[in-house]
Amino acid sequence: MEIEKTTQRKGRLTAVLALATLISTFGSSFQYGYNVAVVNSPAPFMQKFYMDAYLSRYEEAMDNNLLTLLWSLTVSMYPLGGFFGSLMVGPLVNTLGRKGTLLINNVFSIVPAVMMGLSEMANSYEMIIVARILVGICAGLSSNVVPMYLGELSPKNLRGAIGIVPQLFITIGILIAQVFGIRTILGNAKGWPIMLALTGVPAVLELLLLPFFPESPRYLLIQRRDEDAARKALRQVRGWDDVDEELHEMRVEDQSEKAEGRLSVLKLLSLRSLRWQLISIVVMNMGQQLSGVNAIYYYADNIFLSAGVKENDIQFVTVGTGSVNVFMTIAAVFIVEASGRKLLLLLGFGICCVACFVLTIALNFQEGLSWMPYASIACVIIYVIGHAIGPSPIPYVITAEIFRQSSRPAAFMLAGSVHWLSNFTVGLVFPYLEQGLGPYSFVIFGVICLLTLIYIGVIIPETKNKTFLEISHLFAKRNKVEIVVEQVEGRELDHRGCREEEGGKETGF
Repeated sequence: MEIEKTTQRKGRLTAVLALATLISTFGSSFQYGYNVAVVNSPAPFMQKFYMDAYLSRYEEAMDNNLLTLLWSLTVSMYPLGGFFGSLMVGPLVNTLGRKGTLLINNVFSIVPAVMMGLSEMANSYEMIIVARILVGICAGLSSNVVPMYLGELSPKNLRGAIGIVPQLFITIGILIAQVFGIRTILGNAKGWPIMLALTGVPAVLELLLLPFFPESPRYLLIQRRDEDAARKALRQVRGWDDVDEELHEMRVEDQSEKAEGRLSVLKLLSLRSLRWQLISIVVMNMGQQLSGVNAIYYYADNIFLSAGVKENDIQFVTVGTGSVNVFMTIAAVFIVEASGRKLLLLLGFGICCVACFVLTIALNFQEGLSWMPYASIACVIIYVIGHAIGPSPIPYVITAEIFRQSSRPAAFMLAGSVHWLSNFTVGLVFPYLEQGLGPYSFVIFGVICLLTLIYIGVIIPETKNKTFLEISHLFAKRNKVEIVVEQVEGRELDHRGCREEEGGKETGF
């Protein structure tokens, strides 16, 4: 397809764009990571509160099985809420806009923050469990809406760099929760309610500051049909007055989307031309979560305790793993462009697979060999490194590349649903696996990593430096559909996953 080439000045990181990025990622993405790890360190004190509350109500001790169930719910209600939040993304962003959705989403952070902060005073562990569902909804919305908002605010030449900032703030949120969880800070009997309630602070800041920043210009022009507001927003975020060319590009894209139509999730599932793309995002997201990454974060203290680390030293080892995660996420920005997507996925899942199997061996032999506890810690850190360079960030990149504009929202909704349901499953099941299988529970995660690695090696193509047309050809062969490209004048048509337009040819999935 011959594309008209125009000269367009390179976008720059203006103060408005930089601040909008920082405020939205700190106010939303940060909370996702913070609430993944916030119940980790204070778990013993929270469980004691559960038992004391039960004893004061019913005048009898809580059964261990009931305690395990209640704690599993405390952990797993968060990803379940994330699943519900991911289902709300489409209706909210289309009705309220990207910025509007982020502002409303703060309700799902501030309310549960108050509930968790007052739970001990109210002698109610139910308040914590319900609050975890609500803060999960917040995470489910923000994990989709923040990248969408920033992607539509950013100029093309900065979209990739800015697009990694939400993932970076997720890892920073995990690290901050681990630091606050140190016994001498908030990870103690008196501090854990404050620690849980602090998740509302970023939300309040975002609620106060984000209204001063522009809404997505693309949303204003394409969905609200308000060209004056879109022009004003673009001028704010670009730092110059002449934005006619970018507005023209948006209008062209609007016409293209009208021709393509918008695909629902059900329609997406029925298309043969998208079969292997859909299977691939399901496998990648299931592999990402069922590989045990959240078991590492949720139950890191127990893992280190089982590895023989002294109880008082565990908190510092956990902070160390969080720091490694942040560092590797920063490094992943450069690694992705240098090495490609498929190689990093294979390398990442391979590292995680080996780490899980070696961790199992180390945990079984730690009593007989004095150096085995250190091997266990090394396995956890190596696992975090492997996951940070591949399984954590790359599935989102590939999902964006193997779907076209009309099918991408529904694809992300499906991918998000699989992501959060898998996360929920691990949080609910892992305590029972740990009780029943002990160290051998990590064999299951290792096998899942291996199966995902094999699938990626056989099915997923390398998408680095490939056009959408080339990627479409790669999947068309596997889907057993033909890409028919013809010159069509004066009309547009869809044929087996291919769309052809006046004056040229375009193929997309």
